[in-house]
Amino acid sequence: MSSSKLGAVLDENDESEPAQVGGDQPATLYEEHVARLKAEAEATDVANRLRVAQEQLAEYAAQKEADAVSLQQDADRFEEVLRSSGGAEELQPVAQLFNQLKEKLTEAAMEARAFAAQQASDLATLKRSSAQADLSTSNHDIEMKRARESASGGEASEPEEAEEGTDDGDEVARGKIGSSPAGHPSTSFAERAKYIPLRLSHDERKLLRLLEAALNVSEFVDKVDILTWRNKNQRIHAQIKDLCAILSGLLVATNYKKGQDLIRDRDFADNAVFFQDLFELGRRYKILNPDKMRSEYGKLMYLLMDSAEPAIQELLDFKCVRQLRTVHRFLEERGGLALLSDPLLETAAAEIIAGERPRHEIQRDIKVKERARETLGRRYRSARLSDEDILSCIYSLSDNNSYLLFNRDPIDKVIAYFHRYFKADSHEPGYSLGIQGGRDGARLTHNHERQYHYVLQSLTLWREISTEMFKLWYLAESDMLREGNSYRLCDTGQGLNRVQSAPQVSKAMQQILSRVQSRIGSWVGSSVVHLGDHNVPNALWFIDKYTQVPRILNPLVSVLEELPKLYRDANLRAYIDSTYGGMEQCRKAMLVDFCRHAFDGSGADNFFDAGSCIDGRLTSAWNWCAKLEKKPYYHVFRLAGWVGFDGEVKS
Repeated sequence: MSSSKLGAVLDENDESEPAQVGGDQPATLYEEHVARLKAEAEATDVANRLRVAQEQLAEYAAQKEADAVSLQQDADRFEEVLRSSGGAEELQPVAQLFNQLKEKLTEAAMEARAFAAQQASDLATLKRSSAQADLSTSNHDIEMKRARESASGGEASEPEEAEEGTDDGDEVARGKIGSSPAGHPSTSFAERAKYIPLRLSHDERKLLRLLEAALNVSEFVDKVDILTWRNKNQRIHAQIKDLCAILSGLLVATNYKKGQDLIRDRDFADNAVFFQDLFELGRRYKILNPDKMRSEYGKLMYLLMDSAEPAIQELLDFKCVRQLRTVHRFLEERGGLALLSDPLLETAAAEIIAGERPRHEIQRDIKVKERARETLGRRYRSARLSDEDILSCIYSLSDNNSYLLFNRDPIDKVIAYFHRYFKADSHEPGYSLGIQGGRDGARLTHNHERQYHYVLQSLTLWREISTEMFKLWYLAESDMLREGNSYRLCDTGQGLNRVQSAPQVSKAMQQILSRVQSRIGSWVGSSVVHLGDHNVPNALWFIDKYTQVPRILNPLVSVLEELPKLYRDANLRAYIDSTYGGMEQCRKAMLVDFCRHAFDGSGADNFFDAGSCIDGRLTSAWNWCAKLEKKPYYHVFRLAGWVGFDGEVKS
C-alpha cells in the first residue's frame, strides 16, 4: 500500500453529519437507512428472544410431562396397595375417591404429554424457519462469508479442537505439593499447554506498560460504537484514524527514530511484526492475569476485532492480529515437545500449599520442586531450547496451576461445605433449601431435594468451566478475531453492545454441559446457553461473566474459614451464640441463604433473562451479592474482613 493512498485516507473529512447535496434528499435517505438498520437489529433481537423463550418453554413442558408420569406411577403403586387390602368395606370410599383422582391424573398426564410434544414440534419448526430466513445474517455478513469462501487461504488462527474424553467425576485430589486436575480430558500437560499462554519476558513487560498507557487514554470504543454513521465508509475512516493514532504513538514512545519514520512515511507494513507482537503480548498477559487490565483489555479486543475487517487490512496493508503464543507452540517451534510428557514436569510446575503445615515441610517441598526444574533443564536443553526457555515454559504451566488454585479451589470448598451440611433426601428443621416463586425475590419454585440438585449441578458446572477457562478464553479470542465473523451493534438493554456469534465457545460449552449432565445423571432447570444474543452479546462478555465466579465464592469461603478464629474471641462468641446458637449454626445460616437465593432465578427483569438457564444461574448469584448488606449475617461478614466482591477496576 502506497503512502499517498494511506495519507489520502487519513486526510478525509470524518464528520459524522450527513452531507447536504441536492436539498434534503441525502439526509432523507440517510434517515431511512438508519431506521432500516435499527428495525433489522430489533427484529433479530426479537427473534433471538423468541427462540430462547421457546427452548425454555419446551424444557418446562418436558419437565412437567416427567412429573405427571411420576405421579401416575405413584398412583398405580397406591392402587396395588388398595387391592392387596382385600377390598375392606371401610376402604370403599377411599377407593372411589382414589379412582376419581387417578382419572384426573391420567388426563393431566395425557395433556402434559401432548403439550410437551407440541412444544417440541413448535421449537423444531421455529429453528427450521429461522435457518431458512437467516434473520441473524445481514447483507454485509453474506458478503464477508462469500469473501471468506472464495479466499484460497487465511491466517491459521483457529485452534485445534480438543477431543472430548471421559470424566470419572472425582474431585481434585490435591496433596501437599501439586495442583493439576485429575480425571479430566485435558489434564495432561501436552493438552493443557495448547491453551496456556507463555509468560511475558522482562523486555515484553516494558512494552506491556506502554500498551496499557496507550489503551488507557484511548477513546476508541466511545468513538466507534455509535449509531449515527451515515455509511460504512465513514465508520472505516474513523476506525483507521483512531487505529493509526494509537499505533503511531506506541512506536514513537518505544523507538523515536522508527516512530518518526512511521509518521513521515506512514508505512505501517514495515513495522507489522512489532505491532502484532505488541498486541499479542497484551492478550497473553490478560489471560494469565484475569484481574488486570479490566478496562484496557476490552478496548484492545474491540480494536483488534475491527482491524480484522478486510477493508481495514487493505488500508493498513498488514494484519494486527497474530496467533497467541502458547507453551505448546513455543516448544513445538524449538523441538521440545517431549518436555510436556515428562512425569517430572508435574512436580516442577506444582503449587506448594502452605496451609497449617510446619515451615520445614514447606522448605522441603520447595527444594524438591527446584531440583525437578534443574533436572528438566539439563534433560531437554538444546541448541534451540535454552535453560531459560525451559524455565519460562515451566513457569507458564505453574501460572495455570496458580489460576486453578485461586479460581477453582473455592468452588471445591463450597461443594465440600455443601455436602457437609446438606443432604438430598432430608433436612434439619429450619434449614430446608426449598424456595417459592414470588417469595423473597425468588422466581423459581423448588422443594428441598430439587433445589439441592439444582445448586450442586450449578456449582459442578462452574467448576468445569473454571478448569477449562484457559481453553475457553483461547477459543473466545479466536471467535472474536476471526476474519469474516462480523458483528452488529445493538441496544441490548445494557447499552450499545457488539452482538457477535461465538461458534467455537458455544461448541466447547455444550461439551462441558454434556459432560456434567452425564456425570450427574439428571438435570434440573433449563440447559440453554446464552451466547451471541442480548444477554451475552459476544465471547468477551462470556469470559467476563465466568471470571466473576471466584470473586463471588472466594469471599464466601474466606468468611466461612474465618469463623472459627472469630469464635475464639469471648465477646464475638457470645454474639454468635446469642444470635445463631453457635458457630456451626451460623455457617449453616449463611450457606442456606446462599443456596436458596444465589440460585433462585432472580436478578433480571423477566424469567427468560434469568430463570434457570446456564447464564441465569450466575445472574442470580450476582443478585445475591448485591443484596448482602440486607442479610442478617452481614455483620459477621464485616467482622471476618469482607470488604466487597469486586476487586480493583484499575490494574
